[in-house]
Amino acid sequence: MGEQVIERRTGVRGGQRGPRLAVAFAAVLVAALLAVQAAHGTRLKDIASFSGSRTNQLVGYGLVVGLSGTGDKRGSEFTVQSIYNMLDRMGVRVDRDTLKPKNVAAVMVTAQMPVTAKPGTRMDVTISSLGDSTSLLGGVLLVTPLKGIDGNIYAIAQGSLLVGGVSAEGAGASVSKNITTVGMIPGGANVERSIPFEFNQQDGLAITLKNADFSTAQQVAQKINDAMGGAFAAAVDGGTVNLAVPDQHKGNLVPLLANLENLEIRPDNRARVVVDEKTGTVVVGLNVKLAPAAVTHGNLQIEIRESAEVSQPLPFAAGQTVVVPETDIAVQEENRKLKLVEGASLQELVQGLNALGATPRDLISVLRTLQVSGSLHAELEVI
Repeated sequence: MGEQVIERRTGVRGGQRGPRLAVAFAAVLVAALLAVQAAHGTRLKDIASFSGSRTNQLVGYGLVVGLSGTGDKRGSEFTVQSIYNMLDRMGVRVDRDTLKPKNVAAVMVTAQMPVTAKPGTRMDVTISSLGDSTSLLGGVLLVTPLKGIDGNIYAIAQGSLLVGGVSAEGAGASVSKNITTVGMIPGGANVERSIPFEFNQQDGLAITLKNADFSTAQQVAQKINDAMGGAFAAAVDGGTVNLAVPDQHKGNLVPLLANLENLEIRPDNRARVVVDEKTGTVVVGLNVKLAPAAVTHGNLQIEIRESAEVSQPLPFAAGQTVVVPETDIAVQEENRKLKLVEGASLQELVQGLNALGATPRDLISVLRTLQVSGSLHAELEVI
């Protein structure tokens, strides 16, 4: 029946039908393979970083003012001391013991400064409560210097906070949504000092992979050498590829890296199963294999109920009223049969595990047991 339908639709008979169908099938297969290649290929800049293209962490201590009674409490001595020091620098004489910081919160300010940032560049900053403030909603960050690990000031932060949560409370109840003790200021920091680094003066570059893998590192080096037409790149370990800068690109690395960062790479990672026990999430990688194994999984449920019964004697009897504990124990165990689980591919592995009818949390126990038995050919990582 299938052949007759094909003949009527194509209008081809005899020996001509086979070759044309074969050509059509080959064309579809090639298109599918190209689609798979394009789907698995990723750009070099998405899986690696270049030496010099990094960020630097900045941190500072400041005060957020203008809070509606949600600031630090009276016992936050460092907040009171900070308010006193700030007012003293401004020439305002106050009694330290009379300061009430309920509208002020001590905070830590953090930022990520790119190595290419120059004086005048704006950066986003994150503000986190340091004391016992309940909310930073509506607050304003006062001038806060941001320092690097070397102790130098690289940026100054100030501005109104954006808080992605809300909270309200009354005498007997309270409600909150998201986190109200952390906020941010888009473009809230102004760079005052640039990092002493000359990107274009490098004679060699180090390409660092985000996930170290020898196969991927060798592939990156080969791709770069093919694109540049010479032996300029070499993989020194599973996570680093060293690149010698050609003479024509010395002093002008931007065009070179603009071409290299868009090279298509197929990352090859180790077979891994990641389990998050807190949420019951299980992620199985593409290269995970499973040897033949017979698995059965059943839950054992034990329920214990205790109640107190009062034993009271009859009127005018010599006995005493006592409390007698009564315990009921019920044991329930699921009776499931053995199932053969074998996965030569990810799809077969998933189908085999689903055949057990286990919940995600049950699946975590099954995967752990399979790894102990040696049937799971993958690294099991629990986070």
